[in-house]
Amino acid sequence: MKEFNGTPHNTAKLGEIAKTVIMPGDPLRAKYIAENFLEDAKEFNHVRNMLGYTGTYKGVPVSVMGHGMGIPSMAIYSYELYKFYEVENIIRVGSCGGRLDEMKIFDTILVEAAYSTSSFADTAFAYKEDLMYPDEGLTRMLEETVSEKGKKVYKGIVHSGDCFYSDPSVQKKEPYDIIAGEMECFGLFANARYLGKKAAGLLTVSDKPGEEASPEERQTAFNDMIEIALETAVRL
Repeated sequence: MKEFNGTPHNTAKLGEIAKTVIMPGDPLRAKYIAENFLEDAKEFNHVRNMLGYTGTYKGVPVSVMGHGMGIPSMAIYSYELYKFYEVENIIRVGSCGGRLDEMKIFDTILVEAAYSTSSFADTAFAYKEDLMYPDEGLTRMLEETVSEKGKKVYKGIVHSGDCFYSDPSVQKKEPYDIIAGEMECFGLFANARYLGKKAAGLLTVSDKPGEEASPEERQTAFNDMIEIALETAVRL
């Protein structure tokens, strides 16, 4: 049997990545989680500076790795984790733009579905739907953790957009009641569906009209979301 020497984007050896991976977009946020929440964390990847670490949280092995920006980047990293590293669960912990008037900066959102006009799911897997869904069981566990911790969380459909910048005059009306905008959940959920794995999305509001978090705050101030994801990970 040919020896496994990693993928073009990940140099980890088999067994170095846990069954559950927490994935922020920013690799520096992955580093922050590893250094501040995990015990005995060891780096398993730095290809393209997409940092990945495995350690333990309350005695349970957990990995954390960045996924970059946009559906294509998320799709590459999550597919490789599922397909080649035998990862079973991925929880995206990311930033988003809040759409509801009552939302505040740093509020937490639990994704119930991801809408997108992206061609990714159709091109990759011939999935024609414009909604992709997280795993029901994993999402329910995240919601239970939120309840146990007495945290407030918004639930609903998010828009996984292809464009961070766009011409407002050509934007199309969304066919669903969208509570937040982000750029990756649709790709993650499509990969999980195709490969028979579990995925979920947990987001923190980093900006809304007239208000936004600084880059430094985006990197380090999302502790509620991180703790919810890790507390859930140890129960999987």
